[in-house]
Amino acid sequence: MDPLPSGIGWLEVVTGCMFSGKTEELIRRVRRAMYARQPVVVFKPGIDDRYSIDSVGSHSGQTLKSFQIEHARQIPQLVGNAKVVAIDEVHFIGADIVDIVEALANEGRRVICAGLDLDYMGRPFEPMPQLLCLAEYITKNLAICMTCGNPADRSQRLLDSDARILVGAAEMYEARCRAHWSPDRDAGRQSQLPLGPNLAENA
Repeated sequence: MDPLPSGIGWLEVVTGCMFSGKTEELIRRVRRAMYARQPVVVFKPGIDDRYSIDSVGSHSGQTLKSFQIEHARQIPQLVGNAKVVAIDEVHFIGADIVDIVEALANEGRRVICAGLDLDYMGRPFEPMPQLLCLAEYITKNLAICMTCGNPADRSQRLLDSDARILVGAAEMYEARCRAHWSPDRDAGRQSQLPLGPNLAENA
């Protein structure tokens, strides 16, 4: 990432598909800020309780203490004197988060958001498009396609559900490349192939 600004606030967005390391990158940036003794606060949506109710957690097992919130409007009253505000799974929080994030950055804070850019149907996952347009820094992570091993940028849903928001991990989703992703869950399941040891280790 380019050198960070000084004396002003800004927005960083980390995005990508499932299993692309978004939360790991958010945790890495927050920990670096903590090493620099900068006041930090971390938020996660209440709907995401996969690993803990009071920590953000990555698929690889990394965790970081956080506030669990139901609405974006809860954030300003919990920020306190934090200079760094991190929000994981931001696509679950709703459209109000855009104005909240802008206000925090305009107050001179560094805001780090991580979330999916596309839903399981391959459609832009609001409010991520708006946040990407407003961000000074954007990082798009790629995963490994669980079918062929190519770079993957899409989340293949394996469970039979039409709900747009369905929180889950490896039992519900796989990372897929453009060639092996399909909005049709049956087609997605049919393209599942066993991975070799190298791909399984890196997935």
